[in-house]
Amino acid sequence: MTIRRPVATLLAALFATTSAHAATPDAQARADEPAFRALYKELVETDSSWPNGSCTIAAERMGARLKAAGYPDGDVSIIVDPAHPKEGNLTAILRGSNAKLPAVLLLAHIDVVAAKRADWERDPFTLVEEQGYFYGRGTSDDKAMAAAFKDQMIRYRQEGYKPKRTIKLALTCGEETEKALNGVEYLLKNNPEAMKAGWALNEGGGGSLDESGKPVSQGVQAGEKVYQDFTFTATAPGGHSSRQKPGFNAIGWMAAALSRVNGYDFPVDLTPAAKAYFGAAAALYPAKVSAAMAAIGSGKATDADYAAVSAEDPSWNATLRTTCIPTLIAGGHAANAQPQSVTANVNCRIIPGESVDSVLARLAEVAADPQVKVTLADPPQPKSSAPELTPQIMAPIEALTKEMWPGVPVIPRLATGATDGRFTNAAGIPTYGVSGMFSDPDGQGVHGLNERIRVKSLLDGRAFLYRLVKAYTQ
Repeated sequence: MTIRRPVATLLAALFATTSAHAATPDAQARADEPAFRALYKELVETDSSWPNGSCTIAAERMGARLKAAGYPDGDVSIIVDPAHPKEGNLTAILRGSNAKLPAVLLLAHIDVVAAKRADWERDPFTLVEEQGYFYGRGTSDDKAMAAAFKDQMIRYRQEGYKPKRTIKLALTCGEETEKALNGVEYLLKNNPEAMKAGWALNEGGGGSLDESGKPVSQGVQAGEKVYQDFTFTATAPGGHSSRQKPGFNAIGWMAAALSRVNGYDFPVDLTPAAKAYFGAAAALYPAKVSAAMAAIGSGKATDADYAAVSAEDPSWNATLRTTCIPTLIAGGHAANAQPQSVTANVNCRIIPGESVDSVLARLAEVAADPQVKVTLADPPQPKSSAPELTPQIMAPIEALTKEMWPGVPVIPRLATGATDGRFTNAAGIPTYGVSGMFSDPDGQGVHGLNERIRVKSLLDGRAFLYRLVKAYTQ
């Protein structure tokens, strides 16, 4: 028997079904995509590279969007050191209902590595969508995360979301170059209240894709290596180039010393995060390295296991030990003269817990030439320990990852590069790298030519971060 229902009843049922679907957490997290794309486009197309671009302009544009969304002037600030007028920072706050709960800080840098138009296939400061990717300088590092954080702050305000825990936003300058003013360091010193938080979310984590674009793992950064440059110097009296004295040449001394450094492997120094990473990731890789990774994770690795893993992937090698490589060299003063002075820069990424002085001593030992002096190029970076991966931090990440990418494991990582987390961790703000944005295995051109990010990865990450921050603050 067929029961005929009034049209109005059917329409009401359809509307209720549609509304229920629109109200699902994932649908809500993905709402207003056109507005997000416009925000992302404006941010990417604002040149914020050093020294020709301006973070201040980028910060002002993003600040204007927050105010247009209803944030009062007192809750949005553009903070600029007068001595660095183009290196401005943006801070904002969405106040929670429980002032006793420590805030969550959303941290992302808006400066980018310089990009020369003649070297790129596309204009680096024009956002191009092509074959499933967004191309442009900063599309991945780090304007993807900056735009996602900014977008969710706007949407929380427009939705009338009332978090229990205060949400703070800091979009900062100076992460990509030691020559610029570092915004996080500056804010911690001059505006500490804007940065005060129970913990921070930052770059440095994210998902990994295989060659076919399939998600492999979701990474959470828990600690990072220490960045340090060292200066190698060799000097000699010089003289006419025709008056060769075998073995007496500053360039020759330097070349030999750098060759020894370049070929040297620091000993393995396994951190808890690295041990956890290899143990959790072992099952994801072919048998030839899986067993060695599992041995590292169990604490039973042999020298052969470490060698196998190090040879398989430069990032894995860097996870296991301090690494140092020559990056710059300059010397000589004339084509027809013996060199009087040669200098070189050796860049090191040091395992947390190892002292800079011990690395300095080891470099001098490896250089093995009293004619080549080794000194610190800059004062040591602030020391910070890896933050603890507590259930409060990990449970929401694991739950969302399981829902959005079924079967994809969440794996802790020791970052082999450097982020602004080195400043916040040192200041007592536990900082975790997590984005939900999955990256291609080739690095996506970050810091290089034709930087890109998958459109799907960006939009998935935007939804993930929107939901993650709500999970932390409801």
